[in-house]
Amino acid sequence: MELNLSTLIVLAFLAMMLQPLMTGRMFALRRARAIRNIETRRRSRVITMIHRQEKRSLFGFNMSSMIGLEDAQSIISAIKATPRDMPIDLVLHTPGGLVLAAMQIARAVEAHPAKVTVFVPIYAMSGGTLIALAADEIVMGEFSMLGPIDPQIMGVSAASILAARDAKPVEHVSDLALVLADVSEKATAQVKRGAVEIMTPRMERAEAEALAAKLASGTWTHDYALTPEEATSLGLAVTVGLPQEVLDLMKLYPAPVKQSAVEFLPFDPPGRRMG
Repeated sequence: MELNLSTLIVLAFLAMMLQPLMTGRMFALRRARAIRNIETRRRSRVITMIHRQEKRSLFGFNMSSMIGLEDAQSIISAIKATPRDMPIDLVLHTPGGLVLAAMQIARAVEAHPAKVTVFVPIYAMSGGTLIALAADEIVMGEFSMLGPIDPQIMGVSAASILAARDAKPVEHVSDLALVLADVSEKATAQVKRGAVEIMTPRMERAEAEALAAKLASGTWTHDYALTPEEATSLGLAVTVGLPQEVLDLMKLYPAPVKQSAVEFLPFDPPGRRMG
């Protein structure tokens, strides 16, 4: 059959459209195998939340993702579907996101009766750190990072808004600045209270309050990198040394854009063989 130029162009366009789908399917299968291997070796339930910022793209446009309500719904469903006596390994790679969603996930992590380990191969900032605070153990690489959990108001640190308000007499502060400062005070108090709530089962209340104040009150800039050593000095249960299989799993990301950043496998009851 003779192909003209128009047909070749159409076929080339279809190949370009299908290639990300095929690549995505290949990565999904490889990730499923890698996750199952980790689950078998550690006798745990593996859940991942990977928000790639570096290489996710669609038709040449960079795309980014953050912690959202869809992630919270997916992770909560995965945790609730896990037997109460089965440990959970949660792999986090995220710049943060909605405080509401992060707090929902953190509460679900804290409520799981068996041990929950959070793995941070590269970084879990802001809301990712909030989730990590709820875990029984945080496993980081030598150069992995956590971060402050200070809330951001319209992209500006709540602590900085409060500092600006307090830097001059109130009669010289605009109504808008006063409103933003009021919201900042409430947001900071809420984050502190939430952090203390999820940490107190494993930490004395006074220590939890001091740590929450340190992380949420603008001690550092929002993108400050908390190293494993510094996180340990603050009182967090940090172990340095990522299992090789977790590092290998991270190599299977980024993948073509998918609807949810959360991925987990259906629970495989004991004695049931996979087909």
